[in-house]
Amino acid sequence: MKIGNGSLVWVVALVCATGLQAQSAEKWTIGPFVRPATGNPVIAPRPESTFTDPVLKAPAQWEALHTFNPAAIVRDGKVEVLYRAEDNSGPMEIGGHTSRLGLAESKDGVHFKRLAAPAFYPAEDDQKAREWPGGVEDPRIVESEDGTYVLTYTQWNRTTYSVGIATSRDLTHWTKYGPAFLTAAGGKYAHLKYKSAGIVTEVKKGRLIATKINGRYWMYWGEGAIHLATSDDLIHWNPVEDMQGNAVELLRPRPGHFDSTFPETGPPPVMTGAGIVVLYNGKNANSGGDPELGPAAYAAGEALFDASNPAYLKGQTTGPVLKPELPYEKTGQYAAGTTFSEGLVFFHKKWFLYYGCADSLVGVATAPRK
Repeated sequence: MKIGNGSLVWVVALVCATGLQAQSAEKWTIGPFVRPATGNPVIAPRPESTFTDPVLKAPAQWEALHTFNPAAIVRDGKVEVLYRAEDNSGPMEIGGHTSRLGLAESKDGVHFKRLAAPAFYPAEDDQKAREWPGGVEDPRIVESEDGTYVLTYTQWNRTTYSVGIATSRDLTHWTKYGPAFLTAAGGKYAHLKYKSAGIVTEVKKGRLIATKINGRYWMYWGEGAIHLATSDDLIHWNPVEDMQGNAVELLRPRPGHFDSTFPETGPPPVMTGAGIVVLYNGKNANSGGDPELGPAAYAAGEALFDASNPAYLKGQTTGPVLKPELPYEKTGQYAAGTTFSEGLVFFHKKWFLYYGCADSLVGVATAPRK
């Protein structure tokens, strides 16, 4: 890796994770995760919730069918969760409804109070063409050094999708900036379909805050393979490329494992003393995957990257650190089941991991800080 004159030239060295020993993983992983004895699922649909949709100009039951795939942040001593909520419009199939983001807060990380109206949604703005009618999906959120909240989310118009960027000071009033890679490399990535982006964070002032490495912010992104991008301002992002000009691939499917179909970026990664811990979601193969998981099920794993070279893979868990075990995790709108992890906070001196349960509900698991 060489950095000079504002340009980034990469010689990407990846370490194969094959043969990693379980005991080595235990030293650097976040976890083990345990579900609280009571409280789960922490967020469920509420058909009675309505608001006047600015596009429809009519009332919408915006969280009537499903509430899942949450982002999380600590603010004013409370956990704030932005969760994906699907209304009861459209056909009864995955992707057929309009998604908006609800906001819930908790004093203990388990019991939540929710806003009656969504906090983030498609509107009559310059992003409508990218977000309507499918909506805004699957958020991740980080806090910047100056207290601004930066949201990465999927913009879905039922034709194409990309990672959108938005910022807020209060989690209810937002500025949208459009796709993360819209202007990268002279527009090279403007039409790319991509989702799932987590910005690297570090525990500061008792909570997770976006952190710079070698003078830049870093983001792990993608499904199918996990990639990297950098930014100077947390808004405009540039994919890190290999010597052939392709976006580098850091994690790929592993036959016989829980991520045998593909890995997908989870919550914002965390800089630790061991390196950068990336929690990610793996989709099991229909055949030839992890025999302890059902076909096409999603479970969460972890990977460790070098603190000074975020492309250098140092370790990877052999099996999942969180997998579908409870009935509502094993099946739901997504029949194969998920523990789809997207929100991670450091709160009350321990980790809280928020995840989607089978595209239907929100769950939480906790872990001590090592």
